[in-house]
Amino acid sequence: MATETAKSDAGTGGGVSVIRRVLLDNGALSALVVLVVAMSLLSGDFLTTQNLLNVGVQAAVTAILAFGVTFVIVSAGIDLSVGSVAALSATVLAWSATSAGVPVVLAVVLAIVTGIACGFVNGALVSYGKLPPFIATLAMLSIARGLSLVISQGSPIAFPDSVSVLGDTLGGWLPVPVLVMIAMGLVTALILGRTFIGRSMYAIGGNEEAARLSGLRVKRQKIVIYALSGLFAAVAGIVLASRLVSAQPQAAQGYELDAIAAVVIGGASLAGGVGKASGTLIGALILAVLRNGLNLLSVSAFWQQVVIGVVIALAVLLDTLRRKAGSGAASSAGTAPGAPGSGRRGALKFAGAALAVALVVGAVSYVNSGSSGGTKKVGMSLSTLNNPFFVQMKEGAQAEAEKAGVDLTVTDAQNDASQQANQLQNFTSSGVSSIIVNPVDSDAVGPGVRSANKADIPVIAADRGVNKADTATLVASDNVAGGKLAADALADKLGGKGSIVILQGTAGTSASRERGAGFAEGLKAYPDIKVVAKQPADFDRTKGLDVMTNLIQSHPGVTGVFAENDEMALGAAKALGAKAGKSVSVVGFDGTPDGLKAVEAGTLYASVAQQPAELGKIAVQNAVKAAKDEKVESTVKVPVKVVTRENVADFS
Repeated sequence: MATETAKSDAGTGGGVSVIRRVLLDNGALSALVVLVVAMSLLSGDFLTTQNLLNVGVQAAVTAILAFGVTFVIVSAGIDLSVGSVAALSATVLAWSATSAGVPVVLAVVLAIVTGIACGFVNGALVSYGKLPPFIATLAMLSIARGLSLVISQGSPIAFPDSVSVLGDTLGGWLPVPVLVMIAMGLVTALILGRTFIGRSMYAIGGNEEAARLSGLRVKRQKIVIYALSGLFAAVAGIVLASRLVSAQPQAAQGYELDAIAAVVIGGASLAGGVGKASGTLIGALILAVLRNGLNLLSVSAFWQQVVIGVVIALAVLLDTLRRKAGSGAASSAGTAPGAPGSGRRGALKFAGAALAVALVVGAVSYVNSGSSGGTKKVGMSLSTLNNPFFVQMKEGAQAEAEKAGVDLTVTDAQNDASQQANQLQNFTSSGVSSIIVNPVDSDAVGPGVRSANKADIPVIAADRGVNKADTATLVASDNVAGGKLAADALADKLGGKGSIVILQGTAGTSASRERGAGFAEGLKAYPDIKVVAKQPADFDRTKGLDVMTNLIQSHPGVTGVFAENDEMALGAAKALGAKAGKSVSVVGFDGTPDGLKAVEAGTLYASVAQQPAELGKIAVQNAVKAAKDEKVESTVKVPVKVVTRENVADFS
């Protein structure tokens, strides 16, 4: 009788024991389960079929890149170039199929070969050039990104329709990027577990010298390993460009860090010898769940970065605790692995780490949610919040939303068209009343806006227009007209003659193209003004300082500077020192608070002011009207004006 009771107890607890062992032996899976449960409890929009498919799509590119990086990390290497190689491969495909007139099939082959070639060079530099993997791949990061910009001339290239199906869905609901991700994951698992090169990766990562002494041709194997990473990066680049229906020369910036994070979260060791495809997939899903869930929970764009970093650290900590618990249990006197005592200790550690993850997400969500007094929920995706102009736009929008009783969620795309596409997907699946988008790129944002169109969610374009999709209205300043005003202002100050340099914004952005085009058009009226240099400084003050410092050395006789935003203008003024506002006149763009202070002080001659807070305010007003099906104008122009020392006080 006692025996039967024991068997019954064992049977009852067997299922629970198995689940507990699976979770304790897979720290990343435990973290993913906790995150999914936490997000489901915190947001009713999370655990829906459409949103879960969104998570899969948003994880796809990172996962494919991470599968390739898994090979490298298992062999105790590192690959920092995969994001740039992805962008270069997509650019080669788009350029070959459009500008060069190459058949699409051959263009795809060229793109894949490009990725493999970049990986081959990485492997050769590491194996035969004796460069540390960090340095070799860092160099390739710069080379591939530069080649992408050279081929595209800094502008997005339309992607062939026949390849763009990779970014679509099958049967109207099953995303193709998810299928590609699964296929590449199976290939990764096959290579790691069933091939000679896979076994070689583990051997090299575990002990390279021992692998060499056992007869492995380590140098050749490393070349193959890095070439595989390049191949996977090329596939990821093609999938990414297919989603955006264009090849973006600045695409996938920072994705190499996400890929490495996914591999490490998935249980791989940076010391080499450990890693598997399933763990990498789980790591990529953790990152996607975090970003998706935080969007749905209306967590501040600034806090999202903090939460993601903390949860990544906790996920890895959970895995570390699990490993220590396992080794401690195995080596402790009188306690065998899996004994009741060790199981309880492991379970307690798991529960503690899981609780910490849930508390972090829940606390930040609670702090940021507040109480929404209105019935309308509006999503706003800004191209970047690393720029005072867009920060002012956000503040203007938030002030108007509070006044109107609107629940406004603001997200930061970080100048990444793919991340913005994900944010628009999240807004659409969460059923917002309307969406405001400030596009990273006017073409790339099209598919995301079309999805909102299908869901009958009105979209308001702010500052930059949207191509190949319907928007209720465009609230913007005229960047081209502003560029012409800047040319007139600088020419007037220089008396119609002199030598000038132009500091350009981020290559490929519509703001940089339009302001530059307007300035060039305006300058045609002043043939005695010569442009002696044009250099990009990416709308960044520090880069503006560095680029201007270099240009002064080669062009000491410069008398004028046009910077396509105030941040670069302020950097240029710093580089010019005492010359700024005296022998060299600097004109900026945007009318930011710091820019206006510099105009008042005389270090900047002028700034073309756009009134970003007014842009945000009017965008919210039109979003509310469109959500109520009220009539809105197709275009709302916010006036721009040249601000100089004479009128800066009135403008402020």
